[in-house]
Amino acid sequence: MKPFTDQIKEKPWKGWVLFLVTIILVFCLGLLASSIIERRAEAVFAYTPKIEHSQWEPRNEVWGENFPRQYNTFLQTEDQSFKSKHNGSAHMDMLEEDPRLVILWAGYGFSKAYNQGKGHEHAIPDMYKIHRTGAPIDGKKSPMPNTCWTCKSPDVPRLMQEMGVAEFYKGSWETLGHEVVNNIGCADCHDAQNMNLRISRPALVEAYDKMGIDINSVSHQDMRQLVCAQCHVEYYFGEGKYLIFPWEKGLTAEAMEAYYDEYEFKDWIHPISKAPMLKAQHPDFELFQAGIHAQRGLACADCHMPYINEGGQKFTDHKVQSPLNNIANTCQVCHREETQELLSNVYERQDKIKQTRNYLEDLLVRAHIEAGKAWELGAKEEQMKDILMDIRHAQWRWDYVAASHGGSFHAPIESARILGTGLDAAHDARLKLARLLASLGYNKEVPYPDISTKEKAQKYIGLDIEKMETDKQRFLEEVVPVWKEKAKEREKTYKTKNL
Repeated sequence: MKPFTDQIKEKPWKGWVLFLVTIILVFCLGLLASSIIERRAEAVFAYTPKIEHSQWEPRNEVWGENFPRQYNTFLQTEDQSFKSKHNGSAHMDMLEEDPRLVILWAGYGFSKAYNQGKGHEHAIPDMYKIHRTGAPIDGKKSPMPNTCWTCKSPDVPRLMQEMGVAEFYKGSWETLGHEVVNNIGCADCHDAQNMNLRISRPALVEAYDKMGIDINSVSHQDMRQLVCAQCHVEYYFGEGKYLIFPWEKGLTAEAMEAYYDEYEFKDWIHPISKAPMLKAQHPDFELFQAGIHAQRGLACADCHMPYINEGGQKFTDHKVQSPLNNIANTCQVCHREETQELLSNVYERQDKIKQTRNYLEDLLVRAHIEAGKAWELGAKEEQMKDILMDIRHAQWRWDYVAASHGGSFHAPIESARILGTGLDAAHDARLKLARLLASLGYNKEVPYPDISTKEKAQKYIGLDIEKMETDKQRFLEEVVPVWKEKAKEREKTYKTKNL
């Protein structure tokens, strides 16, 4: 073969082709080098703080000055457009969806209102609007304690720092209304100096201490769960309304039930059955631990806050939401199935758990009403004791699954097991009630009220919803604006420093 120089002499066009190819390659390499340099410059710019603020700065927009990408995605938690087959971020009145809940929670705040949870940007407005917080007007107090603010705002760690933890929990909900105004955000999970994840709520640290675990020694991946576990857990209010996680005996439904039974704790007495009831909050972290994803080392953020690449930056998407609204960046990072198949897999698990849960709900409603009939006929406390404990345990286990966000997907096998034990307890309660009613001379079926709608169910338990709504509207119009104005004036005194 002739040398290339001789070929060019014979055919000059080959030289021109070589020249043009070389020019194109050099140009492309130049673009690549320029892009790399530009992205590195963007990285330096993106993570160079513009302002300096304290750890206790509660305003998310201030933190957003230094981290605009994360902040902009966080603002998207206001979106209410997504609705899956089972829940989502859209507004849903769960008492309208399932009026039986009104009976199960009769005598407790959740019988007044219970809505599907929305995004973090709705944390404070939803607290104002929900009937459970009451309408503290004309000198009336809220039925809820200040402890109910704990998971709703970065103003909380600020106030705990200023007031002390125990003092923060004391008092009724309205007393700190002008202090807690910023929605869940940056200071709840991040260290202002280095943006490392941090625990800002003492209840989680205290729970780990009681279990003999040093929370400061956990891995970064564990922290990507624990910052969520500050709030997405089961808890109760102890003496002085102090917030406590009931984990000393373990993280299972039975372990926490045993803890409550030993402590003789109750959230309320059911007005129909007179059972000493427990209200599960949202044991998301605990149920997640029993599922396959946790066992494979995933954390909450892997699916609910996946990574994004933008402008040469890899960062966490702070639009905390259902993975089903972002399957390409969540499920399909690991799973290779098509979107529709993955959705079908999720819905299949959720459908089956809901079917069992609905059956247990029916049994519980009937057990409460039948227990009420037994009291009406003159049943004695000693005769009712075991029955009421069965009702307590059955409803706790139903609520443990029902109240968890995504538990039927996070841990479907464990959820089914818990509901199964709840069915056993509910059947035992009704069998004992049937025998007791017969001994009291009642051998007929106990009349079942018409609770086909939320309104009918609430009327049956004696709630005056019309007055509640009127009072709440006055509260929203007369009190909340005053709280916001006071907060605005206070926040003008907060110091930041331009860098």
